[in-house]
Amino acid sequence: DEYRYLDVAVLEHLKETTRSELDCQVCYALFLDPLTTSCGHTFCRKCLHRVLDHSNCCPICRRTLSVPPSLTRAQYPSNKRLDSLIFGLCPDAVVARTEAVRQEETHRMSELDTPLFICTLSFPSMPTFLHIFEPRYRLMIRRAMESGDRKFGMLLHNPSQSSQGELGPCNFYQYGTLLHIISMQLLPDGRSLIETTGVSRFRVLNYGTLDGYTVGRIQRIDDISLADEENLEASEMSQPLHPHSLSAADHFGAPPHHPRPRRPSGAIDLDTTSTKDLMEMATRFVRSMQAQSAPWLQARVLQVYGDFPSDPALFPWWFASILPIMDAEKYKLLETTSVRQRLKICVGWILRIEAQRW
Repeated sequence: DEYRYLDVAVLEHLKETTRSELDCQVCYALFLDPLTTSCGHTFCRKCLHRVLDHSNCCPICRRTLSVPPSLTRAQYPSNKRLDSLIFGLCPDAVVARTEAVRQEETHRMSELDTPLFICTLSFPSMPTFLHIFEPRYRLMIRRAMESGDRKFGMLLHNPSQSSQGELGPCNFYQYGTLLHIISMQLLPDGRSLIETTGVSRFRVLNYGTLDGYTVGRIQRIDDISLADEENLEASEMSQPLHPHSLSAADHFGAPPHHPRPRRPSGAIDLDTTSTKDLMEMATRFVRSMQAQSAPWLQARVLQVYGDFPSDPALFPWWFASILPIMDAEKYKLLETTSVRQRLKICVGWILRIEAQRW
């Protein structure tokens, strides 16, 4: 009994003495999956990941770390001996630390479960290529990859901070595109080049901030049904006269103060044009531009976006991706719920371009 008491006393003294040496100097908590760097300092794997998002220097001695930014276990294995020592000395603390991290990640992805990248416009079914260099977005993309979901939302920056519906004034536009990461090339300094493709459109219902980047709760935006599309086209084409072309006398039964504006010769009323004719007009314009464009430019467009799709549901996204007009104009497509609406917007762009040339 006396020897057992002495053993227990020595063990407790050993635990108390070494406990402070088993804390990560980044999170100041017990090591979890410890990594030891070439300069001899040890950190949690996740903590070292966060450090490499900002710098390739050791946070203690500031020496340059010659470790891959991905920090996969195959490339950079854990310190097994230290891991075994920690679990042997304080197993209860290890279990509590693991559970705390799990709860933190669960809480982080509770309601605002979609990471949002405020950068540029993207469209469904179209590729988007990104250069990830900011620390907050390095973390966001890594988490998206580690989760296995490989998805994040892309939103257009709103420099004027204009109000976005129930969200109020914010630094992004409310409608965006959900992107899926196809491939990721990690550079030696931690930056990455990623290729994504658009999955679907969404509207932001609520948003917040997590570790520097924006997260939100989103609602998927789908098009109306095919039957509703046909009804929309039939109702628009049955109108004998466009409402905007009515004069003051038509509305009030009195002669107008100004001459009635006449539609220019050859002008097209998009509302009374069939969806098939809208698609044919867009197709003719694209073929005309392809015939006039430089071969290298056409080859690059084909390489990135492919030839123009014959499907009216896909054509507006392809057309907006290659057309060099303002993002504010292209953004209108994301708010629509009808293929016909989007085709009318695209043909409207074509008519304006042709009118400027003429």
